[in-house]
Amino acid sequence: MCTAATYKTKDFYFGRTLDYEFSYGEEVVITPRNEPFPFRYMAEMPHHFAVIGMACVAQEYPLYYDAVNEKGLGMAGLNFVGNACYAASPAKGKDNIAVFEFIPWVLGQCATVKEAGALLAKANLVGLPFNEQMPAAQLHWLIADREGAITVESVREGLRIYENPVGVLTNNPPFEQQMFGLNNYMRLSPKTPENLFSSELPLSAYSRGMGGLGLPGDLSSQSRFVRAAFTRMNSVSGCTEKESVSQFFHILGSVEQQRGCCDVGDGKYEITLYTSCCNASKGIYYYTTYENRQITAVDMHHEALASTGLVRYPLIQEQQVKMQN
Repeated sequence: MCTAATYKTKDFYFGRTLDYEFSYGEEVVITPRNEPFPFRYMAEMPHHFAVIGMACVAQEYPLYYDAVNEKGLGMAGLNFVGNACYAASPAKGKDNIAVFEFIPWVLGQCATVKEAGALLAKANLVGLPFNEQMPAAQLHWLIADREGAITVESVREGLRIYENPVGVLTNNPPFEQQMFGLNNYMRLSPKTPENLFSSELPLSAYSRGMGGLGLPGDLSSQSRFVRAAFTRMNSVSGCTEKESVSQFFHILGSVEQQRGCCDVGDGKYEITLYTSCCNASKGIYYYTTYENRQITAVDMHHEALASTGLVRYPLIQEQQVKMQN
C-alpha cells in the first residue's frame, strides 16, 4: 500500500511512500528529452519533457512509480486492487495507452494539470502486461502541479477524473468514498478542544494534542488518507528548501509502516520501502529508504537533459552512522 501527497511553500513538492513486502529493484531514473518513449498502440514519442522519478527499469524501459517532469507536473500510481478495471483491447477513436505507459505518456507532453485533464478526455487505459512476468498493476493515480491536483481512476464504469482538494491519495476505497469519509472527522482540530460533552461536568484537556482525538492511527488505506490529509492541511512550514523538504518528509512520516505491524503472511511484513519528496519546481528528487533515514537528493538539471539514454541512480540503502564521543 502507499500514500501520495502534495505540498506548496515557495516551491511545489510532490512525493509518496511505497509500502510493500519486497522491492522490485527501484532506482531514481532520469529520462532525457530525446530518449524516445515507445508505446504499444500509439506512435513513439521521440522528443518530450525530461522526467525524473522512481522506477524499475525493465528492458531499458522506465516503469515509473512516481515522477515529475521539468515543467513541474507530478504523477504517482498507487495500488487500487479490486477496483481498477482496464480495457481488454484498444478502442477505435481513442488514445490507447497500456497502464505501464501511462506516466511517461502524460508527463512526456503535459506541463500542467489542466493539460493532463484535456489529454485524458480521449484516453483508454488498456490492461496489457509489460511482459509475461509483469502483469498489469491495478492502480489509480494522483496528478498535480502547484495550482491543484486530480485523481484518475479507471473503473468498470470507465475513466473517472476527480478534483482532489486535499492533495492526498492512498489506495482503496475509490476516491469519492475516501473524500466522503472525511465527514466523520470534521471536528478534528490542532487546537485544544472545548468541553462540549456537558455543561454539568467540569471536563478539561489534560494533555496537549487532544484536538486530534479520533484521528485514526491504524495502517489501513482509509485511515492513512484521513491522517495524511489532516497532517498536510494543518502543516505549517517556513519557506526555505531545507524547512520545506523536512516538513514534507514529516507529513509522510505520519503514515509510514514499520516492519512487524502489517503481517502479509509467510513471515513477511509490509514496510515503507522508500519515501520520496520531489521539488517539482526545481527538478530535485529527494528520498529516504527503510534502512537509510538520511535524505539523498538527485538534481535532474545536473544531467544533460537534451541528450539520450536513461540516467540511473541506484538507491543508497544503508545509512552511515557517526558516533560522537
